[in-house]
Amino acid sequence: MTSNSGSDPRGVPGTIRKSRWQALGMEMWVPPLVGFGLIVLGWQLYAVHNPYVIPTVPQIIDQLRTHPGLYWHDMLVTLQEAVVGASCGMAAAFLLAVLMSHVRVLERALMPLAVVLNVTPIIAIAPGLVIAFGFGFTPKYIIAGVIVFFPFLINSLVGLRSPNPEVLDVFTTLHASWWEVLWRLELPSSLPYLFAAARICLPLSLIGAVVAEFSAAGQTTGLGSLIETSANQADLKAVYASVAVLALLGISLTFVIIMLQRRLLNWHESDWARSQ
Repeated sequence: MTSNSGSDPRGVPGTIRKSRWQALGMEMWVPPLVGFGLIVLGWQLYAVHNPYVIPTVPQIIDQLRTHPGLYWHDMLVTLQEAVVGASCGMAAAFLLAVLMSHVRVLERALMPLAVVLNVTPIIAIAPGLVIAFGFGFTPKYIIAGVIVFFPFLINSLVGLRSPNPEVLDVFTTLHASWWEVLWRLELPSSLPYLFAAARICLPLSLIGAVVAEFSAAGQTTGLGSLIETSANQADLKAVYASVAVLALLGISLTFVIIMLQRRLLNWHESDWARSQ
């Protein structure tokens, strides 16, 4: 009996290698790792020839290794300010978006104010908030919340208005209440938009927390305060070590949101399109 003439044994090993590559997730991890490696290499080459401009990569790593407790404590302070502030800001933005999506007059009245808040430089109002609310966590929470408010509001509005009109007609025909429409149709439809906004807003809230720490005279904790103190002392290693911690923190927050999105939205058609 002869073998199938349409098969090509020479293509099997390549197929197996490709399957192993995909199973290990290499297609997702290798490109960013290569890009990050090139950036680190470029940084190191520039730092070696310009030691008074930026520190070398080993110097930054050594700074983190010799003072782990300092950076860990300040990272937790900044993380608390960013997460609590962002959570409050995103919750307020979503509630306002729900009201705006059902009361158009409210949208026309409040949207210009939201735009004004968005275009106002956060660093301009940070000192006033620190003076008004003191040097504790409250002004940091407010600033982190303000900086994420507008992008989450816009994404929430778009998401709440994204349901299929035909499905909405079915709900109307069944005399569904506004709460049932919101809970069973509008909220599930808006989840991809909310997660997309969260991927932007949570790392963005770190900027708000750092700006607030810059503006709080006498502040002694937080990565923003550490950066400011180190800059005043011309300690470039501490400055860029703090920046590296902030960057890793932002990447970690983004990764958490992506994992939650994949876990909670595996039923959504956007996830189907991504997995194909």
